[in-house]
Amino acid sequence: MAEYYLISQLPSLDGLSDGVPLPITEEYFIGMCENLLKDKTINELKNLRLIPPLIPTKSKSALIMAWNKGERYLRLSLAKIRAEKMKKTFNLENEILPNEFVKIASNAVEIDNPLEAEKFLTEYRLKFLESLRPMDCFSEDFIYYYYLRLKLLNRIRQFNEEEGEITYKNIYNSIINGNKTEAI
Repeated sequence: MAEYYLISQLPSLDGLSDGVPLPITEEYFIGMCENLLKDKTINELKNLRLIPPLIPTKSKSALIMAWNKGERYLRLSLAKIRAEKMKKTFNLENEILPNEFVKIASNAVEIDNPLEAEKFLTEYRLKFLESLRPMDCFSEDFIYYYYLRLKLLNRIRQFNEEEGEITYKNIYNSIINGNKTEAI
């Protein structure tokens, strides 16, 4: 019953254009959830990230497991393609990457503009997430789906072309120079 009450209050995230602010913040969404949902669900939400752990972890949610698996495949594919492009080795430790993710990563790496590449990857992630959308729109999995969608939309809106270019160059130079400093 709490899921129904929560979800019926949520604003739609469909059909938003880039210039329009999101109708809800992540903080407000979590606050709504804390008032209505069980602690287990809240903990699952608070641990939900766009970047999954490198070593897969268990979740009670099939949607979260599928998201983490897909995002992990995408990130490993990107690392593999980027390493090949720079003629460096990348050890996957017998991991077999699905062709779909390797193809998307290859297409993204070929885009010269880093911001456009990120937009391309975000669009793919949104489509992938949409393929995971639960049929029951009043379930816990729908709440996880909504939160991931909110996080993706929020992430792409925070990009700044100038800052991104500086960060990109810092990361690229640290890779080329072989040092392990992080970009500021």
